[in-house]
Amino acid sequence: MLDHIVPTVADVERSIVFYTATLGPLGITQRLDYAGKDGPPGHPDLKGFGKNGRFIFWLRKGETAPGSMHIGFAADSEAMVDAAHVAAGALEIHKPGPQLHYDPRYYAAQVADPDGHTLEFVNKSWQHG
Repeated sequence: MLDHIVPTVADVERSIVFYTATLGPLGITQRLDYAGKDGPPGHPDLKGFGKNGRFIFWLRKGETAPGSMHIGFAADSEAMVDAAHVAAGALEIHKPGPQLHYDPRYYAAQVADPDGHTLEFVNKSWQHG
């Protein structure tokens, strides 16, 4: 299991706005800023997102590599997938719907964030929700 993921973004403030809107429908609504100066030498500033006090998604400023990262966010229902897709308001890769090539119960939508990272909102009814 993953504990956290830290994508690099070109414009942190733009990404905070995007991810605040996009992750909200998934219940990921808590925010936390970590000052790099409080860590070991060279630690970057981080902007965290989480829920239930667990921060799993952090942004760091830097040079991006569009398409270099695909991030799948679990949704508790198909309605949550639909809501996150609408909230993202981003470049659509595929509309919400069953992903029959994986499993008929795999319901997902995929978009690109402002830096070209691909995001998938997914409900696997046999795993969660």
